[in-house]
Amino acid sequence: MTRMTPFTSPLLLGFDAMEKTLERIAKGNDGYPPYNIERLRPNGAPERLRITLAVAGFSDEELDVTTEENQLVIRGRQVDSGERDYLYRGIAARQFQRTFVLADGMRVQGAELKNGLLAVDLVRPEPQRMVKKINISVSD
Repeated sequence: MTRMTPFTSPLLLGFDAMEKTLERIAKGNDGYPPYNIERLRPNGAPERLRITLAVAGFSDEELDVTTEENQLVIRGRQVDSGERDYLYRGIAARQFQRTFVLADGMRVQGAELKNGLLAVDLVRPEPQRMVKKINISVSD
């Protein structure tokens, strides 16, 4: 049985890489850490987005925010120091990787860690409408 995907239409050309990216992201996210995405609209400025992740217990040295091609990748890795003798351990030192696909032109403006929340601000530039005339060659 063949699998039908949204990108199998003959009218959508060159989207096979995006389809693979979406499949990889769907398999890789387990829900940790929880996050919010909000739209910020300052007056007159380009639209901004803010991704806020709940990363309680992580320091800035244990977090890594990078962009790889058209993806925002946020990684966290806590090192268990072994100096503590836990009687009960309900807060796990757990590593994570959260990936977000960015549209063309989106860029990361900055990241801030405050009160156990990591906020990553993105800027979405205003799209420019482009119309390009294609010349038709005629052979004799």
